[in-house]
Amino acid sequence: MTLLIILADMALAKLGAGLGAGIAALAAGLGVGKIGASAMEAIARQPESMADIRANMILASVLIEGVAFLAIILCVLLAVL
Repeated sequence: MTLLIILADMALAKLGAGLGAGIAALAAGLGVGKIGASAMEAIARQPESMADIRANMILASVLIEGVAFLAIILCVLLAVL
């Protein structure tokens, strides 16, 4: 009986880790999409500041992707341990 409970807990842990990784990837995609859309709108309004806007867009995208990558790694580690 306890073996079944342990196996069920392990399965739920893997399911939770998969869902967490999926949510992290989805949120990162939405965040980067919002950044890109806002940057294109800002460049359309002020084309002369394109270089500054692009640099800020890339920096924000890198930070979002880094946090998402960290969340996915954490979910995988929680599923394995």
